[in-house]
Amino acid sequence: MKFDLTPIDIVNDINKTDFEKHYLNPRKPLIIKNRSKEWPAHDKWNLDYMKTVVGDQTVSLYDSSKADPSKPINAPAAEMKFGDYIELIKHTPTDLRIFLFDPIKQAPKLLEDYRAPKDLMGGFLDSYPNMFFGGKGSVTFLHYDIDMAHIFHTHFNGRKHVILFENKWKERLYQIPYATYALEDYDVENPNFDKYPALKGVKGVEAFLEHGDTLFMPTGYWHWMKYLDGSFSISLRAWDKSWAVKARSLYNLTLQRKFDDFMKANFREKYMGWKEELAVKRANRALKRKKPNE
Repeated sequence: MKFDLTPIDIVNDINKTDFEKHYLNPRKPLIIKNRSKEWPAHDKWNLDYMKTVVGDQTVSLYDSSKADPSKPINAPAAEMKFGDYIELIKHTPTDLRIFLFDPIKQAPKLLEDYRAPKDLMGGFLDSYPNMFFGGKGSVTFLHYDIDMAHIFHTHFNGRKHVILFENKWKERLYQIPYATYALEDYDVENPNFDKYPALKGVKGVEAFLEHGDTLFMPTGYWHWMKYLDGSFSISLRAWDKSWAVKARSLYNLTLQRKFDDFMKANFREKYMGWKEELAVKRANRALKRKKPNE
């Protein structure tokens, strides 16, 4: 069984007028094939180059196991020297990923190797953008970004499978209350519609990113990603112009996060069990009411 998925639009290049009209304003995903070809990174960035430039900083690694209710949601599974990790993912399938370590801060020369797409839109946020590394077979669990930014996600050194859903499907995806991720008990590639009936009929888009491809992922989009090779990506984030989206971002980052952290710290398994039960109830209710209305 599979989700109802259609391909993400792909272009080689696009101008600002067409990008705003067809993708930014309607908040529709897009892959731009040639966006990174003028970057020095396009020809320079591979796993060996990253190992040489970044060096042997100790990094936290994250796996695909379900979150432990007694720990923060982003609790690491292991630690390793960055260079050793690069050697691991070059040669060995592993579910270990890096997503809370910023190589650019350790190697500022990397700032010279890429360009934010300011010819397409403004509002870019980061002096040191996020980078993500994963071994073959590793998976990023289904979630949306807590800050509600637009994302330009460029991939290097291999392939990555990407599945996206509009935020309107959040209840049908079994969103965990007071969080930005979904119930982790179902397989996004092969969901069990008998056990999780609200998933049936959910519509999304998918793509297979290759070296140098840039994915535009609009604000609030749920995303699941699987590394098909040991590889890595850089995400450039930009504000949405909507004040309602900005307000939601502020709420997520302050009140919601603090409340959730407090409840997890004090009630642990009981709180997490309640949240998962409520996610199922909300999903079933949305299915019964045939939400969202398309």
